[in-house]
Amino acid sequence: MGQTNSEKGRLAVTDNYRNWKKWGPYLAERQWGTVREDYSEHGEAWEFIDHDKARSNAYRWGEEGIGGFCDSREIVCLAPAFWNGKDPILKERLFGLTNNQGNHGEDVKELYFHQVSTPTHTYNKYLYKYPQNEFPYGEIVNNNRRSREEPEFELLDSEAFKNNAYFDCYIEYAKGGVEDILMKVTVVNRGSEIAKIHVLPHYWFRNFWKHNDRHPRPNMESVSENVVLSKSSRIEDYYLYHEDGKQLFCENETNNERIYKFDNEYDYVKDGINNHVVNGEPTVNPNKTGTKTAIWYELDLKAGEEKSIRLRLSNLKLENPWIDFESIFDQRKTECEAFYNEIINEKIPETHRAIAKSAFSGLLWTKQFYYNDVFKWLFGGPKEDQPNRSNMRNYSWQHLTNRHVISMPDKWEYPWYAAWDLAFHMASFVEIDPYFAKQQLLLVLQESYMHPNGQIPAYEWNFSDVNPPVHSWAVWTVYEKDKKRTGQADTPFLEKAFQKLLINFTWWVNQKDTSGTDLFEGGFLGLDNIGVFDRNHMPEGIKKMQQADATSWMAMFSLNMLRMSLELAKTNKIYEEVSAKFFRHFLNIAWAMHHIGKKDISLWDDQDNFYYDVVEMSNGKTERLKVRSLVGVIPLFAVEIMHKDLFEELKDFRKRANEIIRTRPDLASLISNLEKANPEGNFLFSIMRGFRLEHLLKRLLDENEFLSDYGIRSLSKFHKDHPFVFNGSHQIQYEPGESRSAMFGGNSNWRGPIWMPLNYMIITSLRKYYTFYGPTYIYEFPTGSGNKLNLKEIANELTKRLIRLFERNGEGKFQYHSDDHDKHFANDEHFRNEHLFYEFFDGDNGKGLGASHQTGWTALIANLILEMEDNS
Repeated sequence: MGQTNSEKGRLAVTDNYRNWKKWGPYLAERQWGTVREDYSEHGEAWEFIDHDKARSNAYRWGEEGIGGFCDSREIVCLAPAFWNGKDPILKERLFGLTNNQGNHGEDVKELYFHQVSTPTHTYNKYLYKYPQNEFPYGEIVNNNRRSREEPEFELLDSEAFKNNAYFDCYIEYAKGGVEDILMKVTVVNRGSEIAKIHVLPHYWFRNFWKHNDRHPRPNMESVSENVVLSKSSRIEDYYLYHEDGKQLFCENETNNERIYKFDNEYDYVKDGINNHVVNGEPTVNPNKTGTKTAIWYELDLKAGEEKSIRLRLSNLKLENPWIDFESIFDQRKTECEAFYNEIINEKIPETHRAIAKSAFSGLLWTKQFYYNDVFKWLFGGPKEDQPNRSNMRNYSWQHLTNRHVISMPDKWEYPWYAAWDLAFHMASFVEIDPYFAKQQLLLVLQESYMHPNGQIPAYEWNFSDVNPPVHSWAVWTVYEKDKKRTGQADTPFLEKAFQKLLINFTWWVNQKDTSGTDLFEGGFLGLDNIGVFDRNHMPEGIKKMQQADATSWMAMFSLNMLRMSLELAKTNKIYEEVSAKFFRHFLNIAWAMHHIGKKDISLWDDQDNFYYDVVEMSNGKTERLKVRSLVGVIPLFAVEIMHKDLFEELKDFRKRANEIIRTRPDLASLISNLEKANPEGNFLFSIMRGFRLEHLLKRLLDENEFLSDYGIRSLSKFHKDHPFVFNGSHQIQYEPGESRSAMFGGNSNWRGPIWMPLNYMIITSLRKYYTFYGPTYIYEFPTGSGNKLNLKEIANELTKRLIRLFERNGEGKFQYHSDDHDKHFANDEHFRNEHLFYEFFDGDNGKGLGASHQTGWTALIANLILEMEDNS
């Protein structure tokens, strides 16, 4: 296995889903409780299939497991299950609370860690921590019946891990070839006494045959005591080799008797293996055939002892599947280390290298096969009965047919793609797998995703929700990073994306600027949870709302499109004309932000020196909503640096731009230094004029406002003692952690926490400003301290504060565990080095909050670590 099979070489293989990426960790960590699987009349997704029903219900659209692997079309799946002999069910899937059960919304209540992965998944490692005592399902549910004022009850708050009576279950995969998957499950007894554990690697077909008569029913059968053969017309035949163990077979079919109280179609249904192992029932097929199988091992482990189980899945008949098993694992581990040693600069401190590697690996583990056909979901497929739906969710998205491996925000908390999350993911993915980053960005722009009207789908709960238009930023970021790394410009990628983004830009202009004034509404925009009210459902009396963030995002969108079109114009002069269009768009938006309506009101408040949303009341009154939040910081992101050589080369664009400036000098005057290059020949395109940038920084870098010890807060601490009240009934107040507001349900009401993606954009924007202003433009950091730094130094200091979240504090725990009373993450050597990547962080103490495996956008910490080295 020479150099051609190194990870870099494997990544370069075209059509990788038929090659090295054909198999990977594409199995969801939660399929139950999703919109796709909701066939209730009134759209009660969380209740239709819950955790208890999941073991008995054959899914329609996907599968789930713990640390699982599957092929890129999820035809066959491989994942382990565990049983400690005390639980009422096998541990086949991760447990968590539904949105209605948790006092802060849905929340996984397990301990698991995505330890490492290569981009082509030739080596993957996952750690699951399983109690030796009965898993406290009921205790967790009952103790989370709390008010929003109280903290969540976590697994470690129970007695489940008392005296370290738990198993570390390591799940590893290595590839001997494209169709040769090696699986090793190693269990370690961390307790002080001998303990028994049952390990049951499962191998099964996703149930595609029930809803598709084009393919005959597949089958698995025992061909010897240590070999199972799977056959399907949709994929290769595979041999599952195992050492010892007892083969158990059933069908991946719903147990109708248990869930729906009518007769089963098959004798041995989906929960047959569970019922046989746990209850001793005769619910597995004695003929050793079916569509689902498990190999049952019973292990007795002394204190500190570990034992491993080995399996191998191959499309070849192997006389001795174990002869090269360990050597393949060793080689893939070595290649994995070599890959990350090259990606992560050796000058970076080892502790920071470990954070970056863990972040990238978590990002790779949260890929998922995602299947959703809205038309079939609404009306049923061929020969299917039409579902009974009074809630026709996503009715206007009947074109949407998704069947791909997609980067997920979190495969338990958010096991569906979210458009703007995915854009941030790709800013990290490009560092480790630029091929995947480009493919994913193009994916959601294609015709089976993007709406015919040009809208990019938000997420499956409501594809029509409006996410911030950051896709163009992600495309340009990926293009630039890839070009810098390889020295080659992927112009076809840029051009493909640009053409589709043109359609999306037009949707924004037509749908979200209804008055044609270059001021945008947008509604939700992801940041609505730091607004005083729901901008999709505004209070009575408001006629219209001009959103500072929506308008600023569109300014950034215009700049991104301008920069892309100028890049494309280097090789195709036709793009010079469209460049002028986006130049004018940018100028128009900048002007409109400061001249609203006949009253000539501005989104910028000269008294407070901050950007605010503006509402127009039914009585004609216009009012700024003086909430100091990230909404008013978004204008900072509308910045781009362009060198004079670019304009010298593109004479037609320069002519058109000069004509716009000549005829409307009032527009050009709003944009910083447009006609004057700095000494290096760079021009600055930015909404933030010098004095506005200065005043915004004054608030942003004030520890009594936005600046925390761990990054930039989403809401100014000013509002702790000065709540903003609108019309006497709507109030917003600084809250550093989970919000007490139930406006959006769950934990989606952030009144102060630190949020990684917008912190990242703040830092990258400051670095762009530094490129123009240079080292002589200095400002106080923190505000009022007298300590003067330039913008690059400020960006680095903000980066250090964010990295501090992942560093050890005085108690020996990572800071995001700061107020956890449990000592496992401080004292247990088998806990203390395992990283989690939370959705957001407490604005005062840095505690991790929300989803605990949101590597999606929190993986940007790896970018910050890498870019810190580049900008030191």
